[in-house]
Amino acid sequence: MHMQELYGIFRRAGRVTTDSRTISGGELFIALRGENFDGNDYAAAALEKGAVAAVVSADSAAAASGDPRMIPVPDTLAALQDLARMHRRYSGPENGFRPVPVVGLTGTNGKTTTKELITRVLSVKYRVTATRGNLNNDIGVPLTLLDIVPGQTQVAVVEMGASHPDDIGKLVKVSEPDCGLITNVGKAHLLGFGSFDGVKRAKGMLYDYLAAHGGIAFVNEGDPDLKEMASDRKGMTCLPYGLALSGARVIPSDAAHPFLRIAFPHRVLETHLSGAYNATNVMAALAVGGHFGVGLDEALDAVASYVPTNNRSQLERTERNTLIVDAYNANPSSMAAALENLRLADHPHKVALLGEMRELGKESNAEHRAVLRQVLSLGLDRVCLVGEEFGRAAFDEDVLDRVECFLTSVDLADRLAEAPVEGCLVLVKGSRGTMMERVIPKL
Repeated sequence: MHMQELYGIFRRAGRVTTDSRTISGGELFIALRGENFDGNDYAAAALEKGAVAAVVSADSAAAASGDPRMIPVPDTLAALQDLARMHRRYSGPENGFRPVPVVGLTGTNGKTTTKELITRVLSVKYRVTATRGNLNNDIGVPLTLLDIVPGQTQVAVVEMGASHPDDIGKLVKVSEPDCGLITNVGKAHLLGFGSFDGVKRAKGMLYDYLAAHGGIAFVNEGDPDLKEMASDRKGMTCLPYGLALSGARVIPSDAAHPFLRIAFPHRVLETHLSGAYNATNVMAALAVGGHFGVGLDEALDAVASYVPTNNRSQLERTERNTLIVDAYNANPSSMAAALENLRLADHPHKVALLGEMRELGKESNAEHRAVLRQVLSLGLDRVCLVGEEFGRAAFDEDVLDRVECFLTSVDLADRLAEAPVEGCLVLVKGSRGTMMERVIPKL
């Protein structure tokens, strides 16, 4: 089937899904294959539940079933991405105006928080379609684009993640952003990127696309790596942002004001974000909002109303402790920033519960040892570490007498039940796979 015909089916359906369990009736089902699943096996069930059609692999039993509602294609993931690209190009109002502008963003840390802040700011003035949660990969990006409602959506905000060198290059070809930003570049997914320079090249593919298409890049004026990367790309317009550029400064947190506060020349912004490192994410959202005509005070009000979820930069108070929960992800850059934020916090008793950092390849031991040296320099009341990488690093640093090591977060939770933490400011951070949120009920 020609892509134009498939797009016609999608437009009549109005909705697409890759999960047969979510079908309520009327969707276009696309059967994807993965290492441990094959969506083609559920195509017939999807049709029975009310899907209008099912896009299936040409070599599958579903394609051979003879059901005319089965649409065979050589590659269902490629079909999903091609469908999303076509929809992005036809996403404008029905009367033929230009497509909906797309804001693309990537980076090592802060992508999802920045995306949420940008969405909150732009929503002051526009109807926004944005990446749901952190669905920022080769499946999530096209699904976000297919959520655009022609004639209703006015701006789309698309988060793009990467763990391999060409991931961003592939995603920008699908999303075709008009403007975008890189939150930062740091040491993450080194197993896939190979080196820090590999990270810069991979994330820089967003700049490459914008430069090749005359796009706009919002660039953090205070980040030398991003400034250098942007200056190397000719053809794109650079719009700088930053605290100093706006005459703003971070107000140190204290017990009475634990959240991030930023003093602007005319007012103080009080957020619900934990950590001074989120200041650049706020400034990025204000820059994007300003470009799209959102007034500064309206944008500041929008940021002030944002309350983070999903264990990202959350500050929670329990009956016994105050928690800084940043347990969705961890890499050397974000870990260093979180520990620095803990150092600056005004509290008499501090504890760090840290899960190991994943996908660091040959640099893993050195990076875990660096984190250990940093956390032990803070003079905390207690340091608990989860995972084999931290255990190995603690042995190599000869600090097993100064930290508590656990194989899993469940083991740590059991220990916290026996020897509880009380009256402390507690940082909970680790890579997603360590599931550090398991310890929160014991705090």
